[in-house]
Amino acid sequence: MNHFAHLVLSQPTVESTVGNLLGDFARGVDQARLPSRVLAGLHNHRAVDRFTDSHPLVIEMKHRFSPQRRRFAGIALDIYFDHLLITEWSKFEEGTPEQAMEVFYCRMEAGQPLMPAREMQSVTRRMIEYDWFGRYRETNSIAEALDRVAARIRFANDFHNAIEDLQNNHEDIQGAFIEFYPQLKAHISKLAIEHESHE
Repeated sequence: MNHFAHLVLSQPTVESTVGNLLGDFARGVDQARLPSRVLAGLHNHRAVDRFTDSHPLVIEMKHRFSPQRRRFAGIALDIYFDHLLITEWSKFEEGTPEQAMEVFYCRMEAGQPLMPAREMQSVTRRMIEYDWFGRYRETNSIAEALDRVAARIRFANDFHNAIEDLQNNHEDIQGAFIEFYPQLKAHISKLAIEHESHE
């Protein structure tokens, strides 16, 4: 799952927001120095990733990608799952995704002092300024995000235009996500990783 889904599966606090985003910026971070609720959020992020990466429906979707892009299918699906969560929001969550985005951006702004990595501070500020979550509703924005990922890969690859594989398999991926996401949500709720840090 990507940034937006991780926040939807977090707790309604600034510390949880920071921790659940930290999973993508944790390299080199001294976890022993993190506040307990931020650390719990990081653990929650990793539990989401473990469940997602090992789920049979997700594994099956990875095999739908063309051979030259299959190595990075997990990255493409993570970003596309944010798109599907936003576009299929009413099936899973209350309110609107725009309301959720506004709340998340406010918490990300308030959480800047808690972010242990400058890269995380910089990226999250850009996420707010350029409304990354709002743009994820549009397929063109997903395509641009995937091509940016391809450009950052440090070796020659054929990951560019990965949106083609997603669009060619859209109905199957959409159906799999609609089945998968409630299972993920229930799993994370049952684990209650962050609730333990509040006791």
